[in-house]
Amino acid sequence: MKILNNGIEITYFGHSTFSVKSPAGKTVMIDPWIEGNPSCPEHLREVGHVDIIAVTHGHFDHISDVIPLCSKYNPKVVANWEICDWLGSKGVQNCMPCNKGGNVVIDGIRFTMTHAQHSSSMKEEDGTVIYGGEPAGYIIKFENDYTIYHAGDTNIFGDMKLISEIYKPQLAMLPIGDLFTMSPLEASYACRLLNVSWVVPMHYGTFPLLVGTPDELKSLTKDMDSLSVVALEPGQQIT
Repeated sequence: MKILNNGIEITYFGHSTFSVKSPAGKTVMIDPWIEGNPSCPEHLREVGHVDIIAVTHGHFDHISDVIPLCSKYNPKVVANWEICDWLGSKGVQNCMPCNKGGNVVIDGIRFTMTHAQHSSSMKEEDGTVIYGGEPAGYIIKFENDYTIYHAGDTNIFGDMKLISEIYKPQLAMLPIGDLFTMSPLEASYACRLLNVSWVVPMHYGTFPLLVGTPDELKSLTKDMDSLSVVALEPGQQIT
């Protein structure tokens, strides 16, 4: 699906997992949940080379495949301090910790960690729950200055307006499933605060409890002539 014409290629794996190929050919994985993800198409379960992984928070549906991908490709990982510390205890190398408002530049791609309203934890094999620090989103500015915003799991918050003013993302990936994140109603207000041209809905439909739909978001933003809601099916790409 060629609609962006900006040098990047976004592939949706379902839920909140995306890979983004940068203009210089680097592959960024965001919140990799592949094995066990019921939305992930079979042909995407064998992930090709990954250069960078960005983790928004520690819940299984956002972090489960970080360790396997690191074992296979040894990518650089961006996450908060607590998650990097936990990943390091599992043998993950090249983890680059930062915190909200901080910037990490990897291979010419700038990652800025933003606020998110959610929770974060990891569960050990024996059931022990490990504190995962505060959840986050990311502003990702690519080598050609094209900028996207992956909100992570979050509710709407007023500082999304500051995210728009400071970082000026052109595309946002927003959760709409309700229950654990925003519903389409809150996401429609987030669209107005962010003032982006493109919104890709995420974190919906994976489980029956996630009831929000892209059609609802489209209906609630139909008055926004400058906004396009791009509802990707798992496995689809936009370029």
